[in-house]
Amino acid sequence: MGDDTSLLTLFLCGDAMTGRGLDQVLPVSVDPQLYEAYVHDARDYVRLAERKNGEISKPVAYTYPWGDALEVWDQVKPQARIINLETSITTHPQPWPGKQVQYRMHPANVAVLTAASINIATLANNHTLDWGRPGLAETLQVLHQAGISTAGAGCNLEEAQQPAVLPLPQGRVIVLAYGSPGSGVFAEWAANPAKPGINFLSDLSQSTLQSITTYLKSIKKPGDVVIFSVHWGGNWGYDVPAAHREFAHRLIEEAGVDVVFGNSSHHPLGLEIYLGKLIVYGAGDFINDYEGIAGHEPFRSDLSLMYFPVLEPATGRLVSLRMVPLQIRQFRLQYASEEDTAWLAQVLHRESIPYGTAVKRQGNDLVLEF
Repeated sequence: MGDDTSLLTLFLCGDAMTGRGLDQVLPVSVDPQLYEAYVHDARDYVRLAERKNGEISKPVAYTYPWGDALEVWDQVKPQARIINLETSITTHPQPWPGKQVQYRMHPANVAVLTAASINIATLANNHTLDWGRPGLAETLQVLHQAGISTAGAGCNLEEAQQPAVLPLPQGRVIVLAYGSPGSGVFAEWAANPAKPGINFLSDLSQSTLQSITTYLKSIKKPGDVVIFSVHWGGNWGYDVPAAHREFAHRLIEEAGVDVVFGNSSHHPLGLEIYLGKLIVYGAGDFINDYEGIAGHEPFRSDLSLMYFPVLEPATGRLVSLRMVPLQIRQFRLQYASEEDTAWLAQVLHRESIPYGTAVKRQGNDLVLEF
């Protein structure tokens, strides 16, 4: 699919949480001390996962967490691989005051991202500053030195607003990333002209939309495909606020966005096509260290999706969307079982029908019908 030079195949995924427990099984780890309410040692998340699904042979290789996803990437050959990275990459010892959940990965473990050939990491989320502004500065430095472009955070407002740009034979892929307070992003994390931080989406007002529209019109060229990554909404539940849907529509209609890619929800939400453009309201988690934690079982946050939209580069219109179901087990992505694939298909179909789309099984994959 990715070899068709007349079309653009992307890989998108939800929250990639490669820190905390996962960091502790990688070749190099940060100090495991945490300052969370109930867990004070990141290795406890490893022990919880092992208690549920068996021992993890440590240290694992940098390819280990991706598991079967590596085979899928090799088969599909997407021209761009884009993740929402929910961890700070730093050895800075002090977390953000009052932050209840703290994700951190050792800088040496950026190799886990390069092992997956990640091109772009969006950082406008509620974990990028878990270890303060010094942690953010190191995160940016480490990612850029590894050849991974970033969007959604920077050393000042101008940098935080800048998109990641990936030149391709078909044209440029432009990724903008914003973080909303409704997803747990602190207003204090917002970058300003003199302070590092994230690209903060303070509201969904007309003036905010106009600012985004004006900025996009100043940078978008013919043949560019614009992806708008937005960290919004809660972690659990399937309801999409009407304001989110309206804002997504207007991003496409007025600002010229080609893909609205929502993240924050720990499970996938419904899918919509608006004016031929893809809207993912919530992508779910991709990789995390939750598997030993009880609670919210009906939402199945152990199940992940690889999203492979195929677009017309000249128009940004969606040609097809393939989704590959995976399960997180022992901190590793593996193909979802027949039963779990059927369950995911049923849930995504149910949640997408109100938006005029349908999700069907195609072998072991899911496809969007529109």
